[in-house]
Amino acid sequence: SIHMAQHLLLTLVLPPLLIWGTPGWLLRPLLRPPAVRAAARALTRPLPAAAIFTVTLSVWHLTPLYDLMMREHEVHIATHLMFIAAATIMWWPVLSPVPELPRLAYGPAMLYLFLVSIPMQVVAALITTADEVLYPWYSVAPRTWGLSPLDDQQLGGLLMWVPGKLYMFLAIGVLFLLWARESER
Repeated sequence: SIHMAQHLLLTLVLPPLLIWGTPGWLLRPLLRPPAVRAAARALTRPLPAAAIFTVTLSVWHLTPLYDLMMREHEVHIATHLMFIAAATIMWWPVLSPVPELPRLAYGPAMLYLFLVSIPMQVVAALITTADEVLYPWYSVAPRTWGLSPLDDQQLGGLLMWVPGKLYMFLAIGVLFLLWARESER
């Protein structure tokens, strides 16, 4: 459950703050080379961005890969970096600070965030409703708060499922308020 909270911070909180806090003028020199600009455009369009995030998140929650990540520290670090990179790409169509990689309009951005959250919710539901421990590494890991490995796994799944979804709805709500304010002008 603690590890899941860490993953939520790395994918839902850090990337939007990173993008939001990066001024466009700082990114423009990086986008000058045509090959870099073309690759960035291709990766940050909504469909590829959502696919990169979904595949990265889903594949690393498969038992053999998750077990590998937990057993090998270097793989664990690489996985966290992949989560951050994939989530930054996923958030880019909503928060882009540069016109060269344009943002979605508010309506499509809200739909995008809703749709991109669905696969995460499926993974969370599978973790939460599993009748057995999915990740053997956690069976022998030190216990937090006296929870059994299965209870800890279910709590981790619930964190991904409920707060993860609520966070996405919060982002959708912020976009809606911005859209409404812009419409009033």
